[in-house]
Amino acid sequence: MKEEHKPKLLLVDDDEEICTQMKWALGSDYDLSMAGDRADAVQVFGRERSRVVLLDLGLPPKANEPDEGLATLDEIISLDPLVKVIIISGQSEKKNAIRAVGAGAYDFLVKPIEMEELKLVLRRAVHVANLEHEHRRLREETQVEGFEGMVGASPEMHGVFAYIRKVAVTTAPVLLLGESGTGKELAALAIHQRSPRKDGPFIAINCNGIPETLLESELFGHEKGAFTGAHMQRKGLIESATGGTLFLDEVGELPPQIQVKLLRFLQEQTVQRIGGRQAINIDTRVVAATNADLQKAIHDGRFREDLYFRLAVIVIHLPPLRERGDDVTLLATDFLYRYAAQIGKKRLAFAPDALHALHRHPWPGNVRELQNRVKRAVIMTEGKRLTVDDLELTESSNTSRATLKEAREAVEKEVVTRALTRNQGKITSAAADLGISRPTLYELMDKLQISRGDRSKSE
Repeated sequence: MKEEHKPKLLLVDDDEEICTQMKWALGSDYDLSMAGDRADAVQVFGRERSRVVLLDLGLPPKANEPDEGLATLDEIISLDPLVKVIIISGQSEKKNAIRAVGAGAYDFLVKPIEMEELKLVLRRAVHVANLEHEHRRLREETQVEGFEGMVGASPEMHGVFAYIRKVAVTTAPVLLLGESGTGKELAALAIHQRSPRKDGPFIAINCNGIPETLLESELFGHEKGAFTGAHMQRKGLIESATGGTLFLDEVGELPPQIQVKLLRFLQEQTVQRIGGRQAINIDTRVVAATNADLQKAIHDGRFREDLYFRLAVIVIHLPPLRERGDDVTLLATDFLYRYAAQIGKKRLAFAPDALHALHRHPWPGNVRELQNRVKRAVIMTEGKRLTVDDLELTESSNTSRATLKEAREAVEKEVVTRALTRNQGKITSAAADLGISRPTLYELMDKLQISRGDRSKSE
């Protein structure tokens, strides 16, 4: 590993033998700093800003009590809430280590330390810390760029952002495709806010949320006396979108007769209110969205092909959350910070088992499901770390009964697979990302049964 790519690691321990052991075992992989007491630890951390800290609770002047270690934990986290502090404790101190996790520590290991286990925990902690810092950077960027809370670092979402930038400045209709909960309305709003029409209205219509008997009147408006109950003239939602953007959500659910009128509006840029005779000119940008298979709907005669081609001048696919890799952590962290701030719970973070469960869950409800789970967990938790139980996520029975060796291999496989995905299957790049050599990565792939043919590419 190149020196400049080494993650910074702070070891806080007054035992010289342990410090020497750690320096020998970890020095090649980490930019290691050391401190022997609380004052020194806070000073070094303030200077180095290590993303991961190894902390022994028994520090001088009271090496047999946890008070100094817990105070050190509190001061370090107050300097950087994103830091991952891993507690090193003896068997007799296990209760205090658990207490430290409740106070904000990332994880704990019991002495004597098994070095391979430590290295695995460190890799995971560095990975999570990097993701959370990336999230903070992305959050600042997306606020500047006006993506209205759209957070993502995956290649799939970078592609979505690129499309938004390109199409927003045009007047071409856009069709957003994606499963329920993938953020289609946020994408439509981002298109509007990055367009020349951003000062105009953004009118969102859920085509499946309005009773069919009222839908035509809601969309196109009506004149006074047009039907029973029409006591006054009323503009439709399409007309209200003049000068701005019209967002038609769940457009695949439109009834046939409404599809005909919508097609006429798109062709002529005019509407006629129910009971009216005058064609009203409408100048609005149309963005539509659906989670339905419109090609199948066309084949089955439920959706007009000519309307599809009018709406789908530009098509943007919103990827499901299960295909967005580490965006799960970025989004979960964003929701955690947001809801914790709203109810005044400070320094909340995810427990390691919760992060693992977040990545293993298939997310059938996508970002909306993730948002709801995190919000509920933030409200209900009584500790400083959100757990699997707080999120109401459960691991499979096989995982819960896994041996330590099986659990390690599962985590290793996940880390290696994600590195290969991030680097488009390029072995050299993935090895550098993981901080190991190319031959070592090949050995890991063989051991973890990751097919070279499926995952690797020529470089």
